[in-house]
Amino acid sequence: YGKSYTTFAYSDLRIETKGKTEFDLRFRLKNTGGREGEEVVQLYLRDEVASVVQPLKQLKQFRKVKLKAGEEQELLFRLTASDLEIVSKKMNRIVDPGEFRAMVGASSADIRLEGKFVVPSSE
Repeated sequence: YGKSYTTFAYSDLRIETKGKTEFDLRFRLKNTGGREGEEVVQLYLRDEVASVVQPLKQLKQFRKVKLKAGEEQELLFRLTASDLEIVSKKMNRIVDPGEFRAMVGASSADIRLEGKFVVPSSE
């Protein structure tokens, strides 16, 4: 599991629309323990209204972050069309319009922050 000798707190998730299929996810990560440590921060997505059945969580990005005891850092994950694409029934790569759920945490079983964003229809 890659357990650490310290603990981490996640907070202040903000999702900003940068374009039709581009979004910035910003949040804060703080080492709340008494020792320096590393955390592998993971970003999962779920397409809430996909036209083709999708998994409940899909790992899209991750980053290993090293923080000293008490140190806090703002992190950014930039989502682009390639992160949002699925394979359609016709075997084409598409981005479905609709609501997406973003989940950030230490693992798929340890989600600390959740938020939603919407990809607008192309019509």
